[in-house]
Amino acid sequence: MSKTEPINIPLSQIVVGLTVKLPLSWFNNPFFRNKVPVTSQAEIELINSLDISYVTVISGMHLLADDEPEEVVEAIEPVVEFDIQGAIRKSIRSSQQRFNKAASDLRPAFSKVVSDAEVSYRESASVVEQLMTHLTETQHPEFVLVTSVDKEPSMTQHSVSVAVLSMMMAKSLGLTPTELRDIALGCVFHDIGKLKIPDAIRRKRTDLTSVEINYQKTHPNLGYEMLNRSGLFPAPMLNIVLHHHEFIDGSGYPDKLSGKKIPALTQIVALANDYAGLLLKTGSPQVALGTLFKTRVGKHAKEYIEILVKVLGIYPPGSVVKLSDGHFAKVIMTSRQSKLPQVYSCNERGGQSAIRCLTDEGVSIVETVKIDTLPEKVIDTLQAKSPVCFYVSHIED
Repeated sequence: MSKTEPINIPLSQIVVGLTVKLPLSWFNNPFFRNKVPVTSQAEIELINSLDISYVTVISGMHLLADDEPEEVVEAIEPVVEFDIQGAIRKSIRSSQQRFNKAASDLRPAFSKVVSDAEVSYRESASVVEQLMTHLTETQHPEFVLVTSVDKEPSMTQHSVSVAVLSMMMAKSLGLTPTELRDIALGCVFHDIGKLKIPDAIRRKRTDLTSVEINYQKTHPNLGYEMLNRSGLFPAPMLNIVLHHHEFIDGSGYPDKLSGKKIPALTQIVALANDYAGLLLKTGSPQVALGTLFKTRVGKHAKEYIEILVKVLGIYPPGSVVKLSDGHFAKVIMTSRQSKLPQVYSCNERGGQSAIRCLTDEGVSIVETVKIDTLPEKVIDTLQAKSPVCFYVSHIED
């Protein structure tokens, strides 16, 4: 047999020392890449357990016995190289479109919440079903970075982002579909009371006065009153709207509830909303997490903080990092290998920009980077200062 060109062999001919290519995408095999150096009998057994009939030998062909009868692999379809960059790009584009649609579909629901509560409920419930479909269309959804063209997310964009974050936490906790829907609907309307707050206060960019702060803090009560009068919305959802600023140590508002007096669903949303607020202030997903640990000790249940960290990963979408090859990158999608997310990278001059799958490249993250320490061209290329919102997706192979 030829020793120079890659050849297909049946699994029975695999030996230690070969480097083989699996006819699977990296996403569907336990090695997380399709080119595998065979270094042990255990790896051979693992390959034999896969749903494949052959592998392609990339190197080490001299190890194959010349006198062994060559086994014919019949009618093997040519292996199409999986375009991981294209798949990531498609996933992110789809997520951004879904995020935009959900935020857009909420606007009429917001505007009709008082004048036509039935229509408002129906349209908001439709958005919730969209979110449920996207969350459950794959067994292992990942967080994807989505953004707003404005300097900060709109109220509906913030609501969708908090809903997705809360639903991912709830899914990880094993909550029921009904509980997921109550959480999503509560997130959708959690800030609806702010529409009753004067624009001069709500959109103020300088520090609020104590009077303005107290006025702003009435929005949970205002939202609850707007929604409760219709009799259409479920009690768990209304509790989320009323108490999404409560802390378990009793220091929150409006009722200074503590401990288990705050229902679990409300605690989940309160944490997700608190994190989203810190993210808006700091501009960095990791700094926001750090601030949560430093300044919110005892304010949120430890188990929920642990779940938040688990679903966001070590490097949440939007994190700016430095790679082991010297390039800078922004995390654009989490992966099941939390230390190796999908990234968009460039060199120190802002050039050579590309979507990259770190699990395929053997490149690692060295450290997180503060945005204000980056060269301007890197900031521009990575759009490092764009607002960070979250949606869910997966990579289609």
